[in-house]
Amino acid sequence: MPDRHFWRADPCIRERAKELRRMPTPAEALLWQRLRGRMTGGLKFRRQHPLGDFIVDFYCAHANLVVEIDGSVHDLQLERDAERTSKLEQQGYRVIRFTNAEVERDIENVLQRIIEACNQL
Repeated sequence: MPDRHFWRADPCIRERAKELRRMPTPAEALLWQRLRGRMTGGLKFRRQHPLGDFIVDFYCAHANLVVEIDGSVHDLQLERDAERTSKLEQQGYRVIRFTNAEVERDIENVLQRIIEACNQL
């Protein structure tokens, strides 16, 4: 069954998501290698997935979980990320965030935290 939010997304957002899938950051590529193909407890993840007006880094529909990978941040970006998280949570999504450094330095811990979040249905 197609994800209902993808099909409601503006065509420009869907096209941008495709572009982002072609150009992942090193941390996104590393995490995707471990999440793809249901390699994480049988859970299916989508990458650079449109949800309404947003494109989230990773999404697990089964757990209604958004996984975001944050690059280097400054105050303005922190505010934008907090606002984005708040809007997603208001729409019923659960959001978990990691930094690029966390993914690159300790992928096993990141994966464990994602699995735990998915199991907290």
